[in-house]
Amino acid sequence: MQPVRQKEELTMKRRRPGVDSAGQGGGKRGQGHLRRRPGYAVLAALLVAAVGSGCAAETGDRAPVDPGRAAAAQAGQPGGPPAGAAGSVAAQAEKASRARAARAVAAKKWGLASTPLTPPAPPAVKPHITTRKGFEVEGGDASLPPVFTTVPTKEKIVFLTMDDGDDKDPELLKMMSDLNIPYSAFLSDYLVRDNYTYFKEAQVRGAVLGNHTLNHRYMPGLSHDEQKHEICDQQEILEKQYGERPRLFRPPYGNYNGDTLRIAKSCGITAVPLWAAEAFPDHMEWREEDQDLHPGDIILTHFRGEKDWKGSMPDLIRSVMKVITDKGYAVARLEDYV
Repeated sequence: MQPVRQKEELTMKRRRPGVDSAGQGGGKRGQGHLRRRPGYAVLAALLVAAVGSGCAAETGDRAPVDPGRAAAAQAGQPGGPPAGAAGSVAAQAEKASRARAARAVAAKKWGLASTPLTPPAPPAVKPHITTRKGFEVEGGDASLPPVFTTVPTKEKIVFLTMDDGDDKDPELLKMMSDLNIPYSAFLSDYLVRDNYTYFKEAQVRGAVLGNHTLNHRYMPGLSHDEQKHEICDQQEILEKQYGERPRLFRPPYGNYNGDTLRIAKSCGITAVPLWAAEAFPDHMEWREEDQDLHPGDIILTHFRGEKDWKGSMPDLIRSVMKVITDKGYAVARLEDYV
C-alpha cells in the first residue's frame, strides 16, 4: 500500500533530468604558589609556551607566546587564564574565537558571501521526533521509524543532506572540511561502488553516511523481497565499507509504503528524514507555501556536477550557504538531533 501523502509531496519530484528530488589556558595555576626562584620561573615560562603551542596546533596556526603573560608567570604574578572553572570557560571562549577566525579565513578562501554562522551546542537529550502529519502509512504505528521533514527545535539551525553519490569532487571534501560545515550523505551503491574511498574520506572528515538503497528504485513499486534487497543489502555494504551500520534511511524520490518502513526497521533503521527544501547551484525549491526556512528544516541536495546542472559542488555550497546565512541560520549535525 502506498502512504497517504500530502499534495505538496508530489511537487517535490525530480525537476531536472538526472536529479532526484526525493584549551588554551586549561592548566591550573594556583595563586601565590610561584615564587621568584629561578627553577620555578623557568618552569612557568615553559608551561606558558607549551600551552600556547598546544592551542595553535588545534587550528593549524602557530600562536606566539604573549610576552606579558610569560613575564607575569616568571614573576609569580597572575598573568594567564584564571584557575578552575573560570579558567576552563576562558579556554573555551578562546578556542571558539580561534575557530571563528579560522572559519572566516576559509569562507574568504572558498568565495562565500559571508562567514557561516556557528551552531549552538547539541542538546543533551535529543528531541522526540514523530512522523509528519500526512506522511503516515496505512496500518503504521509509533513503532515504525518516523518520517519527517523538520526536526523539532527552537534554535535557528538547519541540516544539510546530500543524496546519491554520483559526482565525487575532491574540492567538495576540502571545502566542507575547511569550513567545518556538517552534512549527511545518503548513498546509493550503484553510484558509489566505483569509488568507495571517496566517501571514506568524507566520513573521516566528519560526514555521516546514510542509506539510499542499492539501485535507487521506486520503493512502492517493488515486492517485499525486492525492497528488502534494496534496503538491507545496502546496510550490509555500508557497514562493510565504512564500519558503521546506518541508522538513517532516505527512500529514493521520497516515496515509500508500509513495507518500506517495516523492512528498514528490521535491518537497523531508526528514522527516515526527508526534506523541507532542495538546493541547486542557482536556486532553491521549497516544500512549504511560505518558501522560507524554519528552525530544524532539513535541506536536500545531491552529489552532482556540471554535467547535470549549471555549477560544481563548491558552487552549490556557496549558493545554499548564502541563503542559509543571510536568513540567520547555522548548519548543525543532523545525527546530534535524531
